[in-house]
Amino acid sequence: MAEHKRKVSIASVSDTSDDHPQSPARVNTHGSSVALVKRPKTAGGVDGSAIVQAGPKRSSGLQAPIMHLTGHSGEITTCRFSPDGLHIASGSADKQVFLWNVYGDCENYGVLQGHKGSVLELQWMPDSESIVTASADCSVSVWDATTGERLKRGRRHTAAVNSCCPLRFGAGDSDTFISGSDDGLLLFWDSRERQP
Repeated sequence: MAEHKRKVSIASVSDTSDDHPQSPARVNTHGSSVALVKRPKTAGGVDGSAIVQAGPKRSSGLQAPIMHLTGHSGEITTCRFSPDGLHIASGSADKQVFLWNVYGDCENYGVLQGHKGSVLELQWMPDSESIVTASADCSVSVWDATTGERLKRGRRHTAAVNSCCPLRFGAGDSDTFISGSDDGLLLFWDSRERQP
């Protein structure tokens, strides 16, 4: 798997400036949103700044309410949380899938490369250990989300593959999925088999 570090910026802090003394700076402190409100100095010359609660206490374990995940060089066409909620996968017109950790610094821990066309759709398999992707290169692929290895590549479609969806029920059923294409076909796949 290609190791690439991508830029992650936290968007929970907005700077105050002297031009806008009344604009608040939002800061995340111990899971709650607070705002630093600048007020004009009082007659005694005392600064009128105050920290006030800006909303309900945050209940998620995310580092900030909004995280900017950057790195793709083309339009992002699809993104999904893993079923266990610990990872995000994003697919793009740059023919790559980026894998991100959800908690902490939202580190980009891997890049899946191998499609020759845009990644139009992706889905996590129920076990959160593999991902199925659909591409404009007329193929569908199954990837190991830990190692980045392509486990299976299916080329039975004759046009762009727009959609894919894993079978969601039953333990141990992380090998079965369906794909849909511009060729008008739905193909049912078992990744343990050579053909759909």
